[in-house]
Amino acid sequence: MSSQDIPEENLPAEQDARHGAHGAVSVADEQHPFADPGLPPHEHRVQDIDERAAKRSERTVALLFTLSMLATVGFIASYVTIPHDKSIFVFPIGHISAMNFALGLTLGTALFSIGAGAVHWARTLMSDEEVADERHAIEASPEVKAKVMADFKQGAKESALGRRKLIRNTMFGALALFPLSGVVLLRDLGPLPGDKLRHTLWGKGKLLVNMNTNEPLRPSDVAVGSLTFAKPEGLEETDHDFQNEIAKAALMIVRIQPENIKDKRELEWSHDGIVAYSKICTHVGCPISLYEQQTHHVLCPCHQSTFDLSDGARVIFGPAGHALPQLRIGVNDEGYLEALGDFEEPVGPAFWERG
Repeated sequence: MSSQDIPEENLPAEQDARHGAHGAVSVADEQHPFADPGLPPHEHRVQDIDERAAKRSERTVALLFTLSMLATVGFIASYVTIPHDKSIFVFPIGHISAMNFALGLTLGTALFSIGAGAVHWARTLMSDEEVADERHAIEASPEVKAKVMADFKQGAKESALGRRKLIRNTMFGALALFPLSGVVLLRDLGPLPGDKLRHTLWGKGKLLVNMNTNEPLRPSDVAVGSLTFAKPEGLEETDHDFQNEIAKAALMIVRIQPENIKDKRELEWSHDGIVAYSKICTHVGCPISLYEQQTHHVLCPCHQSTFDLSDGARVIFGPAGHALPQLRIGVNDEGYLEALGDFEEPVGPAFWERG
C-alpha cells in the first residue's frame, strides 16, 4: 500500500510536516519536483572581516609577482652568461646542460609565480559571493547592457585593483618583464642578417686551402675537368665555430677551358679557366658534391637542383631559385690562388634582404 492510500491523519509526522497545512506545499512539490533549493548562506572569509589578514594576502600576492620578475631577470642573465657547452650533475637524471637547466627553472618559476599570484589574489581578496541571475534573451536590451556595465564596475571595485596599489604595480611589472623571455629566445632563431648572412670568412688576400690536404692551392693543382673543395686560409676544423663558418664559406673549384666559359663576368672573375663557386645549394643549403665533366653541370644530391658552371652557375633544373654565388679569384706573388674579396651576394638559400 502506498502513502497515497493511507489516510492523511495516519501519515508519519515528517511527511505531514513536508506536506504542510492542508496539503498546499505537497501540491507545489508535485508541480515543481526540481524546484531551485537556493544558494547556501554566504560565509565571509577572514580577509573580508580582518584588514590585517587582507594585507598579509596582498603582500603574498605582491611577493609572488616580484618573484616572477626576478625569475625573468634570472632567465635573461642565464642565457647571456652560462656557456652552452657547460654541464651539471642533477640527481637522478645525470649530467645535463647547465644553460637548459637554468632556463627551464627560471622560466617555470616566472610562469608559476604569475599564475599562483593571480589565483591567490582571486581566492583571498576578490569577492567570492555567489549571485544567482536569471537567464536572459540572446539579444541584450539597454537595461541588460546597463546592468553589465554596473556589474563590471562593481567587480572592478571589489577587485580592489585601484585601492591596493602594491598588487597592481607588482602585477604590471611581472607581466611587463615576462615577455622579455620570448624576445631573448628569438635570438636563437638564427644569425643576424646584416653581418652573419651577407659576409663569410672570404676576403681580399685569403688563400684557397684544399679541404683534403689542408695546403694552399696553386693553379697547377687544379686539373681540367676536376672538382676540388676549398676553405679560407686560417679556418681549422678544431676551431670552435668551424661548422657555422664552413657552412657559408665552403668553396668548389673547377677548371674549364676558357673558350668553353659562356658568361663574360665568370671569365673575368676566374684565373686561366679556374672558377670558384659556393658549394652551398641555393635551395635549402645542402652541400653540392656531384660534377659532370662533359656538360660542366653540378648537381645537388638533396633535391636534384642542377647548375651550369660554364654559364655563371645558373639554374637549369630543380627547385633552386637562383645561381650559385661566384668568388672572384687570382694568383698572388707566390703563385698561390687567393680570393680577391668576399661573395657579392649571400650564400645559400635566399632571404628577405638578398641583393
